[in-house]
Amino acid sequence: MFVDRIKVFAQAGNGGRGCVSFRREKFVPKGGPDGGDGGRGGDVILRADRHVDNLSNLFYEPIIKAKNGGHGMGKKMHGRSAPAKVVKVPVGTIVWRAENRKHPTPSPPSPSYGAASVQRPTFNSDQSAISNQQSAIESLVDLTRDEQEFVLCRGGAGGKGNVHFKSSRNRAPRQYTEGEEGEQGHFLLELRTMEDGGLVGYPSAGKSTLLRQISAARPKVASYPFTTLHPIIGVVGLGGYLRATIADIPGLIEDAHRGIGLGHEFLRHITRCRILLFVVDVAGSEGRNPIEDLQHLRREIDLYDQMLSQRPWFVIANKMDLPNAQENFAVLRRKFPKIEMVLISAKLGDGIDVLKKKLVEWLEGSCAET
Repeated sequence: MFVDRIKVFAQAGNGGRGCVSFRREKFVPKGGPDGGDGGRGGDVILRADRHVDNLSNLFYEPIIKAKNGGHGMGKKMHGRSAPAKVVKVPVGTIVWRAENRKHPTPSPPSPSYGAASVQRPTFNSDQSAISNQQSAIESLVDLTRDEQEFVLCRGGAGGKGNVHFKSSRNRAPRQYTEGEEGEQGHFLLELRTMEDGGLVGYPSAGKSTLLRQISAARPKVASYPFTTLHPIIGVVGLGGYLRATIADIPGLIEDAHRGIGLGHEFLRHITRCRILLFVVDVAGSEGRNPIEDLQHLRREIDLYDQMLSQRPWFVIANKMDLPNAQENFAVLRRKFPKIEMVLISAKLGDGIDVLKKKLVEWLEGSCAET
């Protein structure tokens, strides 16, 4: 199961209450108050972990609760502070606060490298979501680094025992304070994968086959469209201890920015990619025109996010082993003369070495631009 958006309820632990106690020992007739303080409640902490690839662990545990602090005891013994509840989330997780309001006023999170303007996410009902009309979303943090932590809810402080209330006029105090309540609230977690490049294309353009050729990832490949139902990440070895992470995004179709098809659910995953790799079926084996395919893809990216369309992009002309591929590529080259293109056949493995060399150049060029 791949989960990239989910709503959770988090509650930090309450602080323990203070103790009312008096010292009672033999040969100590006037021992006085000795009630200890309560312990602090546990925090709820989110920790980014590069070994976690989605939010499926929170799908089975949408309610996150930390333990309460221990109560104070006699002999000035403090209650035990509760441990923090640490929840591991993928790198690239954005945390939003969900509140019931009629007029939503979301604010974007702090930008990270290669991040485009952040749009307010839409949550489906099957993912424990709330509707756009009934919620306001306020961004809290963007976890973009491994081992980065964020305190989602702070635990309550412990109460004070009666030892704090003694004075010359109040020698036997029976006052104490209750522990503070821990913070709690509803939060929306959204994953936006952080990869070097993203494969963008129509269904059956050969993106999954290409990812199998250049990496150890094994996405599903079949003779029908929409075999990729969620983003799949592959690590590409480029030689000389160099490597790049490439994301296979589910196929886009026309009007994907409006919610048509499957790819619109995962368009946000390419907002963090440094370069965009448009995989085009240059042979037109699915009955489409490759030039129109590329134009439509560029249009969908621009309508989804104008800043994303300004990202460096390149063309991977796939299925060059099929008839009419050479003729169509010549027309495609004339239509986009300034765009770098690589000719490959992902099924046969032709042009893969050339593509890897180009990936090094493209990624180095994107670093120089940023």
